[in-house]
Amino acid sequence: MMPAIDLRNGHVVRLRQGDYARESRYAVDAIALAHSYAQAGARWLHMVDLDGARTGEFANLRTIEAIAKAGRLAVQAGGGVRDESGLRRLFNAGVARVVIGSIAVREPEVVERWIARFGAERIVVALDARHDGGVWKLPSAGWTQDEAATLDDLAPRFARAGARHLLCTDIARDGMLSGPNLGLYAHLRGIAPTLSLIASGGIRDIADLQALRGSGIAAAVLGRSLLDGVMGLGEALAC
Repeated sequence: MMPAIDLRNGHVVRLRQGDYARESRYAVDAIALAHSYAQAGARWLHMVDLDGARTGEFANLRTIEAIAKAGRLAVQAGGGVRDESGLRRLFNAGVARVVIGSIAVREPEVVERWIARFGAERIVVALDARHDGGVWKLPSAGWTQDEAATLDDLAPRFARAGARHLLCTDIARDGMLSGPNLGLYAHLRGIAPTLSLIASGGIRDIADLQALRGSGIAAAVLGRSLLDGVMGLGEALAC
């Protein structure tokens, strides 16, 4: 289980369904929040630079680096990686695993080379999906741009390339506390059974975590449910 911190303009925020116009800002310092998660027993932290995800330019790297290099949590972070230089900047900032989204959708062959070069344990492929016309489409650039590739195209491809970790968010459920899409993850297990799946989007309570665990999910990312106090981190970790 991974608590999440999404950053925009230096602030801890959550977006609803990935919509930058539907932002909730939290009056908490990101570094202090990360330390509180570590004190509660978390071992991993999922971080997203939302500015970078949309523009391709890191805007919150100092905060990510401060948390990663503090050494209290293993950090999995993304948002803004468009080339190998960006990937190395996050590694140099102390990030344990880099989340690759937009370029994985647009240029999968590049990410395949990175997996071979840096190792499958250091890269998380993010295929965040929106169901449209019976197809799981994969928007990029912070979910603001449509792309031609589909989930069914790329998940098996990355599995064949030796990817280990796949993060998948049902965009329609992100930040909505409406429950995870178990059908989506069942579909992914069917088309790419070797991937270790990280669930994200809609998780609201212990029952949701238990359902995900029972369906074979390797990890779950918790954002709004923790920030809004709907679920406590201690009880989530106990699950």
